[in-house]
Amino acid sequence: MSMKVGEAGSREPRPVPDTPEHVLKQFELNGRVVIVNGAAEGIGYAVVEAMAEAGADVALWYNSNSEAIKKAEYLAEKYGVKAKAYQVEVTKPRKIEETIDQVVEEFGRLDVFVANAGAAISKPVLEMTLEEYEHLRSVNFDGVFYCAKYAGTVFKRQGFGNLIITSSISGHIVNVPVDQPVYNATKAGITHLGKSLAREWREFARVNIVSPGFFDTKLGASGPVFPEAMRMTPLGRQGATKEIKGLYLYLASDASSYQTGSDTIIDGGYTLP
Repeated sequence: MSMKVGEAGSREPRPVPDTPEHVLKQFELNGRVVIVNGAAEGIGYAVVEAMAEAGADVALWYNSNSEAIKKAEYLAEKYGVKAKAYQVEVTKPRKIEETIDQVVEEFGRLDVFVANAGAAISKPVLEMTLEEYEHLRSVNFDGVFYCAKYAGTVFKRQGFGNLIITSSISGHIVNVPVDQPVYNATKAGITHLGKSLAREWREFARVNIVSPGFFDTKLGASGPVFPEAMRMTPLGRQGATKEIKGLYLYLASDASSYQTGSDTIIDGGYTLP
C-alpha cells in the first residue's frame, strides 16, 4: 500500500506533473543533471551517452577505468553538455556522500542517479571464499544502498529526484549451467530494495529497476554460459548496449512520470521459458 494507516478515504489526489504533451519532448533532458556509476564502459557508458544525447549534463563515476575521463571530454564536446568524470569506489560510503555533494555543488542540482556499478564472481557457495562473498555483497548490494541513501538525501532536500537501479535477470532466476547463488542473491536484494524505496520516497522521488539479460559486455555470456544463453534466448543473440539506451532514457525522463517501483526485464526473451 502507498498510504499510511488512517489516510484511506481522506487523501486528496495529487496534481498531474506539468510535463510536455508532445511525446518526443517528454524524452528531453535539457537542464537536468544525471550521475551514472560504472560509467566507463559497457551498459554504464551507453546509459550516460543516452543522457547526454538527450541534453543532460552528466557525471561519469568510475572505479579503476580512467577512460571515463576521456569519455567525459568527448561527450561534452560532441553534445554540448557539461560532463565530468569522478573516481569513486562504491564500497566507500563517505566517498560517495562527498562526491554526490561535490556534483551538486558543481552542477547545481541532481535529477537522476543511475546505480549501475556491479561485480560478478560466478562460483558455488562451497567454492567461494569469504573474501569473495564480502566483495560481491559490498559492491552489488552495499554500494547501491550507499548511493541510494546519499542521493536520496539530496532528492528529499530538493523535493524531486529519480533513482534507477541496474539489477539483473539473475535476481529473477537461478542461472545455469554455472552456479552463482551469491551474485543472484545480491541482484534479488537490490531489486527489492528499489521497490521498497519507491514506496518510502513516494513524496519526493521515483525509483525504478532495470534487469538486463545477456549483453555483449565484459559481464556478458562467455565460456560454458554462452551456448546455453544462446539456446535459452528466443532472439538468439546477446544484446548490444545501444539497445538498452532507450529504456534508461525513458525511466530518466518525463515520459515515465507515472512509473515508479517497476522492475523492467530486457533480456531478448531469456526468462520466458
